[in-house]
This record gives sequence, structure tokens and C-alpha cells, in this order.
Amino acid sequence: MTSQTTQTDPIILEMRSITKEFPGVKALDNVSLRVKAGEIHAICGENGAGKSTLMKVLSGVYPYGSYDGDIVYQGQVQQFRDIRASEHAGIVIIHQELALIPELSIMENIFLGNEPTKRGVIDWAEARLRSLDLLARVGLRDDPDTPIKEIGVGKQQLVEIAKALNKSVKILILDEPTAALNESDSQHLLDLMLGLKAKGITSIIISHKLNEIEQIADSITIIRDGKSIETLDVKADGVDEDRIIKGMVGRTLESRFPDHTPKIGEVFFEVKDWTVGHPQIQDRLVCKNSSFFVRRGEIVGFAGLMGAGRTELARSVFGRSYGHFVSGQIYINGKEVTLKSVHQAIDAGLGYVTEDRKSLGLNLLDDIKTTTVSANLEKISKRSVVDTNQEFAVAEQYRRSLRTKAPSVQEGVAKLSGGNQQKVVLAKWMFTDPDLLILDEPTRGIDVGAKYEIYGIIQELANQGKGVIVISSELPELLGLSDRIYTIFEGAITGVLNKEEASQESLMKLMTSTTRKVA
Repeated sequence: MTSQTTQTDPIILEMRSITKEFPGVKALDNVSLRVKAGEIHAICGENGAGKSTLMKVLSGVYPYGSYDGDIVYQGQVQQFRDIRASEHAGIVIIHQELALIPELSIMENIFLGNEPTKRGVIDWAEARLRSLDLLARVGLRDDPDTPIKEIGVGKQQLVEIAKALNKSVKILILDEPTAALNESDSQHLLDLMLGLKAKGITSIIISHKLNEIEQIADSITIIRDGKSIETLDVKADGVDEDRIIKGMVGRTLESRFPDHTPKIGEVFFEVKDWTVGHPQIQDRLVCKNSSFFVRRGEIVGFAGLMGAGRTELARSVFGRSYGHFVSGQIYINGKEVTLKSVHQAIDAGLGYVTEDRKSLGLNLLDDIKTTTVSANLEKISKRSVVDTNQEFAVAEQYRRSLRTKAPSVQEGVAKLSGGNQQKVVLAKWMFTDPDLLILDEPTRGIDVGAKYEIYGIIQELANQGKGVIVISSELPELLGLSDRIYTIFEGAITGVLNKEEASQESLMKLMTSTTRKVA
């Protein structure tokens, strides 16, 4: 991209009247988009609005002929038949589910399918030199021979961007790039995007983190129900989070959290001196003498930096489904219980919505109705045979009550947006009628409208006298939702604060300290 092109024709990309249909669903309805050369252009919208579908049309995942409308790139109408064609033109997409092979090295992943050769043989010396240069450009100092499985998600995102730079990228598309990252990794990625902008690379970002959008985007296109609603100039229009939300949901959200007056009862679930070892590394503890309790009708938050041990604690309590048990006790209604399996945990009244809904929460080959009843088949079975009519009725009831966007409960869960997949996972565990529901990152990758709905569901469960544990990396979410918040650092609970005394500052202090302050 030359400076002359930028001056004479600032529009590098125009998508005109894009319409894309799937069986029974019009995912995109006459959507239009214009992106200026060298800008960071954000696409915002609720889950299922069509954001990712639009980018898959642009990147050739959905090839020419499978949609209506035109893609005009650098002044020419394009007919991308596949991803290779769009990449050859300089358009590279990084999906939310990263396309890296864990067993291969960083270097092998960067050049996979695009290896430098000398006389028909891969030139690994050249690949190493080029990979060192590419990694330096994205700020990654790891050895290129390091296997992908040995680096964190934040670094894997940087490897994906290094891959894109190797393909002479002109437009970089990032779909929820910071959804699984902690704050420091997220900020590093945002800074990198600003650095790429300074070098003339155009970026299109899809994100539900509106504070990040407000921080880095030059313009924002809002999509609602498969239609393009408006495009905002961030600086000229004075755009803030509330303005983005109004465009996304079609109304102003007076509050990010529904009003809630808790009705907290007596302690019914308690964990004492819980200690768990790492599943592979001998002598390493992931939970260290942790003690906590939950009252009926109470929403209890768990705060901690990534790797602090929040998920490890939750999974190990839920039927010892993580690590190897060392010591500790669980009490339900004052009686000590032993939960050695997930089945025993479910029978004891526990439910657990996992952090990774796609790998651990769902079978992506199943449909909505099969998933909804999967954790409590006995409830709809007669003589060990599932009553299919009851299965359908139960799934339909939850689809309506949770407002899951799907044509029917026979729709495959793999076809749903992230927010609607999360609602199906919630339905699965609500159907077990748990006394204690553990929610691990329940709103990760979910838009503000769907978040509001899920917060309402959590509060309704608490109103029914159930206990709810919420693990979240977003401190404002914990502060807005929880009645009490525990903090965890390096596998140990370091403090607990009531709603009235908790703040981001007080929580962060306890999240980064080995000094315990537990009431």
C-alpha cells in the first residue's frame, strides 16, 4: 500500500449489500461496510448479529457465490474462492479459535504451508532468521523452536500476527483477539495493533470489550440482527461505551447490572483446608489450604490473576475433576461429604459451567435439545429410555426462557454464536436443579445485552435460595454482581471482602499478595 493510494483513495475496502443465508436463517441482510486505509475499524454487535459471518465472507471462508453483494478491495471487485485467495491479496483473518498446531514449534506454525525453500527443500536456516525478525516485530522473545503448547494464549495470539505479517498483510482481521487474555496481555496486543497502524496496516477488530474498542478504534460499524445500523467516527462523534451500547441493542442501558436486593440465608456449602496437587508436576500445589463458604441466596465472586488457581480450585471441588486430591473437607448443610467424581458432585447438588465452553462444556456434534438434558438424563427417562417428547419440551422451555437465538432446539450447538452457546450450557446445568452453581467466566466473549440477561439469570437463581459462585477476570463484573468476593494468589485464598468494602484497588491488592486477610 503506497502513500499515493492512501491520499487519492482512502477507502481500502468496501463491502456492498452483503447478504448471506443459511438454512432457515438470514445471517446477513444487505450489510454494507467501508474501511479507510491505515485505520483500526471495529465491528460491534450482539452475539448472533452477523459480525463473524461478515468477516468470513471477506476472508473467503464463505467463498464467492455463496453470498450476494460485492467486495471492493483496493478499487477492484473481488471474487475470493477460498482463504488462500484472500490471503494472496493481503487480507488475513485471525479467528477466535486460533489455527495453530500445538505439537509444532513457533517457527513451524509461522511458515506452515508457506515454507521458504531452496532447490525444492525447506530452508530451515532461512525460516529461523525470518521467524526471529517476525517475532521481534510483534514483541515476542521466545525461542522459535519452542512448541506452541508450551506458550500461553497471549503469546499464541502474537504468533498468529507474526504469521499474518509473513503473508504481507494489508488488512488484518482479528475476531475477539483479547477474549481469553489477561489485562497485561490484552494491553500488549492493543499496543501492537496501534504499532501496525503506524506502519500503514489496516486492522478490523471484532470485540465485546467496549473499553478496548473506545481506546484504539478510529471508526466503528454497528451490526444488529444481520443488518448494518451505522458507522461512527470515534473522535468526531464523541463515541463512548454508552453510545456503542445504544447502537448495539437499540436502546440505552440504564445500568450494566439488573437491580437486585439479595435475600441471603444460612451457610449451606463449606470447603475447609482444601489442598490439591498439579495433575502432571509432582510436588507442585495448585490449591493450598483454601477455605471458603457459600450461603443460600448468595452470589460469591472469586477474583485472581490468570494462573492464580481459581479454575483449579473450582474444578477440584466439583468431583475432583482437576489435579490430585491431597487433603481437605467439603460440608453440605453441615454434613461432611466426599465427592470423588463429577457424577457424585451432581448428585450432591452441584453444577459447574466451565471456562472453556467449546472443549469442556459442549459436545459440538450435539444439538440444543440433546445438550440441554445431557447432565440429568434420569429426569426425563423411563426404564433407562429417554422420553424424546419430554426432551424436546424441556429444551424448548429453556430456549424460550433464556431467549436463545436459534431456529429450533434441533439446531446444532456448533452453529450458534458464543453467547447463545453459553445460554445452552447454562440451561444444561439449570436443568439439574443444583443447590450450588459454579460459573467460570460466564460472560467471556459475550456482548453487553447478553451479559445483562445472564446477570439476571444468576440473580434469579440466587432469589430461589441457591448459592452461586462466579469466577471472572473482569473486576467490574464481580463488583457489580457479587455479595462477597474471595481473592486468590498462587493457589491460596488471600482475602474476602463484602460488597460494600470491595473496590478494584482493594481486590487487586489482595490478588497480588501472599499476605492473607481472610475473615
